[in-house]
Amino acid sequence: MRKFEKISLGQFVKDVKVGKYEDVVLPIRKTRLSAGYDFISLTDIIIKPGEVKKIPTGVKIMLNEDEYLMIVVRSSMGFKYNVRMCNQVGIIDSDYYNNLENEGHIWICLQNHGEDDYVIKKGDSFAQGIISKYYLIDDDKASERRISGLGSTDRSDK
Repeated sequence: MRKFEKISLGQFVKDVKVGKYEDVVLPIRKTRLSAGYDFISLTDIIIKPGEVKKIPTGVKIMLNEDEYLMIVVRSSMGFKYNVRMCNQVGIIDSDYYNNLENEGHIWICLQNHGEDDYVIKKGDSFAQGIISKYYLIDDDKASERRISGLGSTDRSDK
């Protein structure tokens, strides 16, 4: 099964400093042939030239074991405004869902490499997630499970 969900109200209060829980919108595809699910901003955001913003989405995703969610900026943001994700591509593994540290809350970190302020209005799409399968090598020896949240696969249970 795969689906987007809101994080819990408790996690929202812990993570999100602006915006309202009821304003969380689950990512959606805009057209039938769109590959990406658009992430929607909870609030107005201004990213000044050279500035980095870590943006909480209020969203987590349940995926099948052999799938991941790839997060990238919308094409126009990089092409027209020189706004990029700090890690260029975000990868959300299936075992990130409901981890003990942050419930699998998806954050998106953007940097403005342009010369003008970049404005995201509440309700604007600001990134997209694409679900994909992955494959393993025959003698894979990965650890059994993730033990915490963001950036934790190097600390997984052996």
